[in-house]
Amino acid sequence: MTLANTLFAPVQLGSLQLSNRIVMAPMTRARSSQPGDIPNAMMAEYYAQRASAGLIVSEATQISRQGHSFTPGIYDAEQVAGWRLVTDAVHAAGGKMFLQLWHVGRVSHGVFQDGGAPVAPSAIQPRGTQVWIVGDDGIGRMVDCPVPRALSVAEIQHVIADFRQGAANAIAAGFDGVEIHGGNGYLVDQFLRTVSNQRDDQYGGAIENRARFLLELAAAVADEIGAHRLGIRLAPYITFKDMADPEIVSAILHAAAGLDRLGIAYIHLSEADWDDAPTIPDQFRHDLRAVFNGSLIYDSDRAARILEQGLADLVAFGRPFVGNPDLPRRLAEKLPLAGHDGATLFGGERAGYTDYPLATA
Repeated sequence: MTLANTLFAPVQLGSLQLSNRIVMAPMTRARSSQPGDIPNAMMAEYYAQRASAGLIVSEATQISRQGHSFTPGIYDAEQVAGWRLVTDAVHAAGGKMFLQLWHVGRVSHGVFQDGGAPVAPSAIQPRGTQVWIVGDDGIGRMVDCPVPRALSVAEIQHVIADFRQGAANAIAAGFDGVEIHGGNGYLVDQFLRTVSNQRDDQYGGAIENRARFLLELAAAVADEIGAHRLGIRLAPYITFKDMADPEIVSAILHAAAGLDRLGIAYIHLSEADWDDAPTIPDQFRHDLRAVFNGSLIYDSDRAARILEQGLADLVAFGRPFVGNPDLPRRLAEKLPLAGHDGATLFGGERAGYTDYPLATA
């Protein structure tokens, strides 16, 4: 089986029939309209340009105000209307799209909490972790994340309700489903790891307790929109944001077994793309396949091999989609891939966003 034969074969994902196995991975681009973190027509153009992917997963999207500067939300009517521009454009171009639901937890700042502390499983500051904020002077800067406060059990239920409502809003906005962001040091990941979760109640301590938040959250979203429209992104081997934890693999495999019982559509494994980054070992891929029967999505560094071995069902490409809006065609026809301007990845206007050309060959 060749890469081309596999990548370009149609695949069933939940109730969706996808035209190929190429996923556009979620990537923060910080182009939402301000004030209000509202998706806009420029974002609709950007995503529609990339609709030849079998599936697009949107950039991480806030379920409440506890987020980041210039990243879009899905918690009010204006944001739902803005996202409808995007989904209409993607569907008109023949694409399918999931919204990624996001709560950053402790990776935040008081400016997003009405002056209070960010929330987290436990009041543990993420060492060496910064967040981008825009001050009253209109200038953006990186600042240290402060010490968060621990969520009460009642507040945890409110957060789950926010995810559930965000999923309902996503379907109202025309998305084909949602992906819960459970990786990369954000709130769900913080509950899973001992370094960030040192609670002594039903949400902390043993692996079963640390996975409880994710499984209750997934069950609530599945009840709202259907498990067949739900995916989860996890990141077992990514340790930035002060998240190195020797127990995380066991916790994720436990959670994956629970997600399998829920019958969700997929698990999406995040793999780092920087030099000397940790890679996902083959043993974990086999272990995950043994406990989860839904579709598995991996990032693209080992696309051919993991597809051929049956360890992945779809392959996600991140930054290659930035400079190559027609990436599936370029891969299919073995055309050269364009680079991208790193200085324009986050924030700004059309430059470095919607102005990358299609291949001319």
